[in-house]
Amino acid sequence: MINKTVAVILGGGVGSRLYPLTAHRSKPAVPLAGKYRLIDIPLSNCINSGIHRMFVLTMFNSASLNSHIKRTYQFDKFSKGFVDIIAAEQTLNNKDWFQGTSDAVKQSLPRINSTNYEYCIILSGDQLYQMDLEEVIEKHAASGADLTVATIPVNADDATGFGIMKVDENNMISSFIEKPDAAEVPNWKSPLPEKYTQEGKDYLASMGIYVFSKNIMDELFAKMPDAVDFGKQIIPHAVNSEDYKVASYSYDGYWTDIGTISSYFEANLKLTGWLPEFHLYDNDNVIYTSARMLAPTKFFGTQVSYGQIADGCIIHAKEISRSVIGIRSRIGRNTIIRDAILMGNDYYQTLDEMEELEENELLGIGNNAIIQNAIVDKNARIGHNVKIIGDTSLADDETDDYCIRQGIIIVKKGAHIANNSTIGKV
Repeated sequence: MINKTVAVILGGGVGSRLYPLTAHRSKPAVPLAGKYRLIDIPLSNCINSGIHRMFVLTMFNSASLNSHIKRTYQFDKFSKGFVDIIAAEQTLNNKDWFQGTSDAVKQSLPRINSTNYEYCIILSGDQLYQMDLEEVIEKHAASGADLTVATIPVNADDATGFGIMKVDENNMISSFIEKPDAAEVPNWKSPLPEKYTQEGKDYLASMGIYVFSKNIMDELFAKMPDAVDFGKQIIPHAVNSEDYKVASYSYDGYWTDIGTISSYFEANLKLTGWLPEFHLYDNDNVIYTSARMLAPTKFFGTQVSYGQIADGCIIHAKEISRSVIGIRSRIGRNTIIRDAILMGNDYYQTLDEMEELEENELLGIGNNAIIQNAIVDKNARIGHNVKIIGDTSLADDETDDYCIRQGIIIVKKGAHIANNSTIGKV
């Protein structure tokens, strides 16, 4: 089955809820865990599952994403594998950019259908999970379904942000609603295993992962020429129609949607834990990314507690706790990093360059600084004696150099924070 499958990975829209991390890059290109990018998760899931024919649909700020994919995912000519980037484009037949998830796939069909396949699995480029996609395809084929939706149990608070469904005894979806109002949520409870109901998870939610039989996808697009979204239009139509069998694939592992600054922040910091739910240290399910050939990281007297440190860093910090430190990070003496994400740098400054610059113009974090409850984007220059302390009491704000979102301070890419500056909670 897996050899008859292609994967289509949705690059997402503007990504406004992840701003300013998406000011200069698309959502799937946002760094993750110090050395990866979000796009590495679905691509790695595909490769680990034996799917080697992948299309990535992009539209906004896609230059760095395109460069990363081209540099990282290269198959030899004998494998017949590829990662093909399909950018939104205007044509003689279509003057519009991608209008939604299903519209993106529909507009890309001429390229996708140039490949011979029977099953198409639709994935998102901004989710964190490890799934055996081969099992999803096999269960889809065995069930005789026309369309399969991957599902996961959620609680009532989360249910308003997802497509919620009910299934019958054969795991076929009998009814579906996209993002119900809070008042309507109680009507959508499903009989779920006790281990979920004990946690208050009484609702079955769509993960935004779909498997289509090829002829059914073509047929649905033809029947619904004005539909632009899978969750709002295509899936409900298929469920409510007597012409289609729509199955649920129940997923029992860790999954989170990286849709907001707070979800991105927490997902990264959880990776620093003793036994995180998302497992990076696996012999078989490898997370692939660009091989940068960086030197090992160096520490000079730093106390590290629950830190995840990428390659190529030079660290003099006094303390790093529950923090993710990205590639090529430089951190000065007596500096404290707590509950923070430093994305690192794209390059090293040479010794000659460093001698010509003022100390507070060097890439990285200066001496005697405190960074807490914050995200520092790439290539930032943070001077000496700087305090950047986020807190839930802080109101959302924005300047040229930083944003505050949901109590988290985000220092923008390439920002320069002068010596002795204080940002956030004093």
